[in-house]
Amino acid sequence: MDANKKWLSIPKDIRNQITKNVFCRHCTDAVTIESFTIEDDQFGIVLKGKCQECGHKVTRVVES
Repeated sequence: MDANKKWLSIPKDIRNQITKNVFCRHCTDAVTIESFTIEDDQFGIVLKGKCQECGHKVTRVVES
């Protein structure tokens, strides 16, 4: 299964919670990820995008 199918197999409300709970090292807090891509990873999928607050790069691993 490709990364996008894995992401879409997660219920929408859970996906919303995940995108709003990404740690930003610059803000030192949980933030919302925006403009993200979805990639396959050995542990599940990885969201790579930017912090909605400051614009720095952020990453979130979503384990299978």
